Amino acid sequence: MLARRNFFNDFMSDPFDFGFFGTTPSPKASTSSLMKTDIKETEKGYELAIDLPGFKKENVQIELNEGYLTINAKTEHEDEEKAEDGTFLRKERFSGSCSRSFYVGDDISEGDVSAKFADGILTINVPKKELPKPEDRKRLIAIED
Repeated sequence: MLARRNFFNDFMSDPFDFGFFGTTPSPKASTSSLMKTDIKETEKGYELAIDLPGFKKENVQIELNEGYLTINAKTEHEDEEKAEDGTFLRKERFSGSCSRSFYVGDDISEGDVSAKFADGILTINVPKKELPKPEDRKRLIAIED
């Protein structure tokens, strides 16, 4: 038998109060709590660690376009609770997506960027590109009489 719950409290909770339900984004998942990102500068580049709890690797996409690195993630989740006789007491579904963009520079190509996804954390490495050094030659200006 299902544990008794106060469904009235669930019903009366603010439907626009977004928070986390376990580790899976739910209708209460706030966009401010999704895709929290730590950016670390290393000697060779930048490492982005993006929190994506409850997301699957196949539902995460990374795109590089005109110098912007964009991460898109989507998820679907369904909770179902039934009484022993099969009558639904509660059935909830959630489908959502989130996106975040970072400017990495026009001289970065998709071959320069590497990424891995493990334990709900997407780690992206973006190398530093050295800017061309300005010409080191003297430019004399003639002085007229």
